[in-house]
Amino acid sequence: MSFSDLYSSGFKNRNRDHFAAIVRVALSDDVITDQEKAFINRLAISLEIDETEKEEILANPEAYPVNPPANDTRRKERLYDLARMVYADHIADEEEKVLLRRFVVGLGFAADQAESVAERALQLVDQGLDEDDFVATF
Repeated sequence: MSFSDLYSSGFKNRNRDHFAAIVRVALSDDVITDQEKAFINRLAISLEIDETEKEEILANPEAYPVNPPANDTRRKERLYDLARMVYADHIADEEEKVLLRRFVVGLGFAADQAESVAERALQLVDQGLDEDDFVATF
């Protein structure tokens, strides 16, 4: 049995959908920089997205839904990944910020707080916090 067989198809689908959300952020300015590509490749490995599925997602990331996590910690972990992608190229383009705010709502944060949640997430990532510190601080 492979390692990936230990997880349910729901778990794999959530990872795939999260990966697609990250790709959408990277493509929001129509360019995937070398830094974004490196981040996407590392994330694909950690989320167990195989090469074929990765290419399908890169070709059409909008085909996958935003799949909100069931608990607050997971929601913050996903937000951390999304905010890191916005800053992967060390530039937070306005298009990426707009998309991040949309994903904040999709992750289950209150719509009226989307802008402040997104800004806080970007500030914490810009400060260099790792995922554990990000989740604890947020």
